[in-house]
Amino acid sequence: MLSPELGHYALALACILAAAQGILPLIGAHRRDRRVMMLAPGLAVGQLLALLTAFLCLVYAAVTDDFSVQNIAANSAVSKPLLYKITGVWGNHEGSILLWALILGICGAAVAAFGRNLPSALRARVIAVLGAVAAGFELFCLTTSDPFARVWPAPMDGQGMNPLLQDPGLAFHPPILYTGYVGFAVPFAFAIAALIEGRVDAAWGRWVRPWAVAAWCFLTCGIALGSWWSYYVLGWGGYWFWDPVENASLIPWLTGTALIHSAIVVEKRESLKIWTVLLAIATFSFSLSGTFLVRSGILNSVHAFANDPARGIFILGLLAVVIGGSLALFAYRAPTLTAGGLFAPISREGALVLNNILLCSLCAVVLTGTMYPPFMSLLFDRTISVGKPFFDATTIPLAIPLFIFMGFGPMLPWKRAQLWPVLQRLWIAAILAGVAFALATFGMSGILPILCSALAVWVIAASVLDITERVRLFRMPLSGSLQRARMLPRSIFGTAIAHAGVGVTILGLAAMSQAQHKIVEVPVGTTEHLAGYDWTLTNVTQEPGPNYSAMVATLEVRHNGKIVTIMHPSKRSFNSQNQTTTEVSIHTNLLADLYGVLGDKHGTDAAPTYVLRLHYNPLAPWMWLGALIMAIGGVLSLSDRRMRVGAPRRAKSSSNTVTAA
Repeated sequence: MLSPELGHYALALACILAAAQGILPLIGAHRRDRRVMMLAPGLAVGQLLALLTAFLCLVYAAVTDDFSVQNIAANSAVSKPLLYKITGVWGNHEGSILLWALILGICGAAVAAFGRNLPSALRARVIAVLGAVAAGFELFCLTTSDPFARVWPAPMDGQGMNPLLQDPGLAFHPPILYTGYVGFAVPFAFAIAALIEGRVDAAWGRWVRPWAVAAWCFLTCGIALGSWWSYYVLGWGGYWFWDPVENASLIPWLTGTALIHSAIVVEKRESLKIWTVLLAIATFSFSLSGTFLVRSGILNSVHAFANDPARGIFILGLLAVVIGGSLALFAYRAPTLTAGGLFAPISREGALVLNNILLCSLCAVVLTGTMYPPFMSLLFDRTISVGKPFFDATTIPLAIPLFIFMGFGPMLPWKRAQLWPVLQRLWIAAILAGVAFALATFGMSGILPILCSALAVWVIAASVLDITERVRLFRMPLSGSLQRARMLPRSIFGTAIAHAGVGVTILGLAAMSQAQHKIVEVPVGTTEHLAGYDWTLTNVTQEPGPNYSAMVATLEVRHNGKIVTIMHPSKRSFNSQNQTTTEVSIHTNLLADLYGVLGDKHGTDAAPTYVLRLHYNPLAPWMWLGALIMAIGGVLSLSDRRMRVGAPRRAKSSSNTVTAA
């Protein structure tokens, strides 16, 4: 039977197996003892099975309303819908840490299963590093964040879930986001293993890249889903608040993007090796730091968990060991590093270096803006708010050159290139960007949105031209172009699609700066005018829900006298938590969103008035469509046969020195 005691036992067993996984394979690799190294895959799979058992026990307790488990009593209720009983398991601190450990266990087992082509010593070290990190998180679960702790006497009903989290978007947002976070543990483990082994080469770059791309795809989808949740649940009409916890997910995304591009240089040219190792360490370190910030109480956010100093101190200690230890190892190896392959500034490598510089500069700006307020509060007892004006003013100047060079980079040859031939191939993209700039001046206000719209068209057009140039479209018979397209590696198409997705997102962001909105207080029957549409409040009713009561409005939206849509925004009251939430109603045709929010009721019952927030958001869906296109590009790259068959064999070398550019 799946009891809490079984779950607690399985979690303790997983911690022991993870500790063994983190120690024994390292000893075996050091002694070149193949028998000990071969323990690594079995320990990784055993740890995963124990974690899966623990997680299923917690899910079973939630589904069966076992309120003798403190975690379930605090975060669930009898009236809670079944979907949210299940997804609510990771909607709290204890459950989310267990989910984090489970995903980390999956990563270790995945390396064990799909890393059979790796050298046995490297494979053992990678699995060992993953096991050591997992042991830290599982020990954290057992000591300060036990999800199976009992409460006595057991209450008849639980306190219920935070109503803001009772939503499908946020139900599936944490697992996807955590998979992105934790997925970067694999490149981190490869980096530490390479430093221990004393060797970084092209084969290492080939092994690292698919894991980094997979984690990046999940993190992209997780961030997009969180942004979408903010847009349609919080009811303020926006999509990104520059909330500190939102920024905590953006920071590793930026360095992870840089890591993917840098790993390409390692694989193709055996350059930027140590920079790539440092990026792998930094990306996972930022993922861990985000976990610390959310759970330590340092950051105030709608996403943050409750303040608990004991938990914060434990995670801070874990951060010190993981991040400090990895950086110390990196510093120890630094004196032995020698230069690798050379390349000209104008080359594919040069473009990727510039890409890394701009991405890491963006990361530094976001990190500074996020951490400056808590440090000022801690050191000088001063409360400072850093918001949208700061981030817009500091990130846009760095993003603009990044978008410009995105068009050039994929077309530049390796090692040395001439810029003029590339410009000649991009003249169509330049013309389209110029036309977009001219058209935007008539329909948009503000130079930055106009410029960003032109750059978005530039990025999309350059991505399309990259493919057309490679298949020589219109320069040879169509059958020949199709044959060349079939012969192209899928990663080429994946890169172009991902870059085009960035352009689509930029268009959505630029258009959203032109959004129109109105806040009014009106009685039933009133018509308001916004963005050429007539919005009429025709009715407001009270409707019961499974664990709430709702005030539901009916909004008829007309354009030129014809009904476009009937919207039903609502306001929900959760009595068990004494909390209210808004349920936004959105009508979209993919070119614009009509967005309605119902606010408070005022006046008397005989003559009530209602607060309405009305928005017209042009190209809003494109922001998330672009993120989906980016992820599709990443998945297509992962399907490339060159990634699936693994790296070429390493050349034998008598040197035990790390070479790097």
